[in-house]
Amino acid sequence: MSSREDILGRVRRQLGRTPENAVRGRSAMEGYIAARAPGPHGIISGDLVSHFRDKSAALSSSVEDITDLAQAPAAIARYLASHGLPQQAVCWPRFAALDWKAAGLQVESRPTHGADLVGISGCFCALAETGTLMLCSGVDTPAALSLLPETHIAIVAAERIVAGMEEAWTLLRSELGEVPRAVNFISGPSRTGDIEQTIVLGAHGPYRVHILILGTP
Repeated sequence: MSSREDILGRVRRQLGRTPENAVRGRSAMEGYIAARAPGPHGIISGDLVSHFRDKSAALSSSVEDITDLAQAPAAIARYLASHGLPQQAVCWPRFAALDWKAAGLQVESRPTHGADLVGISGCFCALAETGTLMLCSGVDTPAALSLLPETHIAIVAAERIVAGMEEAWTLLRSELGEVPRAVNFISGPSRTGDIEQTIVLGAHGPYRVHILILGTP
């Protein structure tokens, strides 16, 4: 039993939760969510991909379109070279089989050790309304890889771009069922305006966010 399961189990016992009333409670919760009217959306001009691209750029993320996943190593190599960044990175396991060496990159599939300067991840989905990436933590989707390196590169499938926050949570509930340990929303590089209200990038996370939109014509 994990610490998480132990803590939640003790909370359930104190609340008198049983498998029987848990089913009734979940049914009532799902019924409430299904019947609830959607909240207001911002105006989304054009298609979802174009709007997401524009909003991402407004948040200081850089964006490039690729038509096939096999193009990702070369696109990432070009980006790193254009910014004078190291040609080494860590990536999510799903990208381990890409031909990184042919692009001149040294990429390891593992969680970050904290000293890695470039992290390559996917995302669960992306929000067109705000140019935001939604990442769900898991064994094959380590969260720290998108948070600790100075440069975060995200590969986003065009068909996984949804309108906004409500659509993203609806997709999570339908595909994952349970909420994972952590759900991170990333809207461009980290920033702060604490000092004289001057925006500084890279205050408590990546200095750069580069997004590859996969599957665009």
